[in-house]
Amino acid sequence: MARNESTTDFDLGDGPAAPLLEVDDLRVHFTTDGGLVKAVDGVSWYVDEGETLAIVGESGSGKSVSAMSILGLVPSPPAVFPSGDIRLRGRSILALPEKQQRKLRGSEIAMIFQDPLTALNPVFKVGDQIAEMVTNHQHVSKTVARRKVLDLLGEVGIPNPGVRINQYPHEFSGGMRQRAMIAMALANDPKVLLADEPTTALDVTIQAQIMLLLEKLQEERNTAIVLITHDLGLVASHADRINVMYAGRIVESGSCDDVFYRPQHAYTYGLLSSLARMDRSRQERLLPITGMPPSLSNVPPGCPFHPRCRFATEACSEALPPLDTVVLPETDGGGLHRAACIHSDQVQIAFEERLAQ
Repeated sequence: MARNESTTDFDLGDGPAAPLLEVDDLRVHFTTDGGLVKAVDGVSWYVDEGETLAIVGESGSGKSVSAMSILGLVPSPPAVFPSGDIRLRGRSILALPEKQQRKLRGSEIAMIFQDPLTALNPVFKVGDQIAEMVTNHQHVSKTVARRKVLDLLGEVGIPNPGVRINQYPHEFSGGMRQRAMIAMALANDPKVLLADEPTTALDVTIQAQIMLLLEKLQEERNTAIVLITHDLGLVASHADRINVMYAGRIVESGSCDDVFYRPQHAYTYGLLSSLARMDRSRQERLLPITGMPPSLSNVPPGCPFHPRCRFATEACSEALPPLDTVVLPETDGGGLHRAACIHSDQVQIAFEERLAQ
């Protein structure tokens, strides 16, 4: 689908090579009665055109907050942003006037929310809600916008788009509502698509269809996708690179194969050990992670994972390990691998032994 002229003044033209979207030292804190909640505490990552970056972790790790901050969807107050920058093709979004930032939301960067039933307005027709996305960012008539909506509904696999365009969200099934959300997100052909748990509320069959649809649209449009999820099976099938988050920080980052077959952080080891793997020829005992994630208003000193870690020593509680580069043997060369763990060697050995069992 050809890209229509947009109202945004953001220049994505030729310039020095830079990631398509880059988050640099982002911190998002909330002032609460229980203390200062550091939901995101010094997170940095990037994603390139046509790439799928997965951000994984347990609930409360800061995945969704970091993504919503990109679109300015985190209200301030109560949120404060002590540091951080967000750059689109090397240019700071946060340095732009609010009016220009609003123009970027939905045109250059769009989001698929976790629950389409709450994201869609129940009192407006689905077609009108998608058309509003088009007319807000493009200089087109309502007739042209309606034609585009029909094309989008057909593109995302909704049958009888001529009928569905006039229906309300409650008349759609769960899978169809998610497809409508994808159509809305793609209405202005954004360069970056933030997908926050896009398949959580769907059954396995519809989940697979939605992910195949996203891959197809990504290939056609060269869109960068940031996949926010706790579903490691989904990540294994669709991600190029992975960031593992815990307690508001990235604790491991690397290519999909390296993270799944050569984990270097104890938390990543725990996530993988509690996952049933389809690439194993024999059944193995799953090892759940003991305990619960910490309260982000009272994060343990040192490595925040050490109270739940099977490899923890006294040194783990003394200082926060930096996210350092790790040299991996027999790596696939999929890019830089980093981990914030002082016991990476032990983690690697334990994981190899587990695979060899």
